[in-house]
Amino acid sequence: MKTWKTSTDPDYEAKKNRVLELYAIADGHRRPGPGDPTVVICVDEFGPLNLQPHPGKQWAPVASGIGEQQRPRRRRRRATYTRPHGVRHLLAGYDLSTDRLYGHIKSRKGRTEFLTFCRYLRSLHPADVRIAIVLDNFSPHLSTKTDRRVGEWAAANNVELAYVPFYGSWLNRIEAQFTALRYFALDGTDHDSHREQASMIRRYITWRNRHVTDPKLRKVIRRAETIKRAKVA
Repeated sequence: MKTWKTSTDPDYEAKKNRVLELYAIADGHRRPGPGDPTVVICVDEFGPLNLQPHPGKQWAPVASGIGEQQRPRRRRRRATYTRPHGVRHLLAGYDLSTDRLYGHIKSRKGRTEFLTFCRYLRSLHPADVRIAIVLDNFSPHLSTKTDRRVGEWAAANNVELAYVPFYGSWLNRIEAQFTALRYFALDGTDHDSHREQASMIRRYITWRNRHVTDPKLRKVIRRAETIKRAKVA
């Protein structure tokens, strides 16, 4: 059984409908109106990225006879009682207009890191092109009474911030991209360092952007999107 929390957001319908309108614009099913963005980017954080063995498929030597002690057919997952190496976070953006995935790996995922990544995404399009960023209600994504940087940056840079409802992160299309990232880059791995793990993730993003029509990739994403779409209904 799959379960999820029902949203308690009092503005659930308004937020959900606005996000779906932006997706319709990005998919070409609806023409942008006055003040509407023409580029839609989904943003979220993936992680925390720990140095630990991940379950899943992996390459292993071909089985022959009883096998060899020095070349086991499949490695056993090691125990990780302590993890002294800290964690990393992937700040990722999925540009629906170009079907490209972008990501920066950071040791923190605070408001400063989030705004730095948003500035990078904004630089990918001309300043006169209005863009929309779809994101959840994680505190660094919000403007507060004591820190209004996010809202002020958006207003000054021709950006619309579209927040999904509370407990509605499944509305964010980048979630399906995270499913593919986990499947292709992390399943069955056990990296020795954060640098090695980050390199694997960057290589996957580069490969993914060059092979957006790969049948295996599309199958994994389509399956994940089907689950998310069922929740919208």
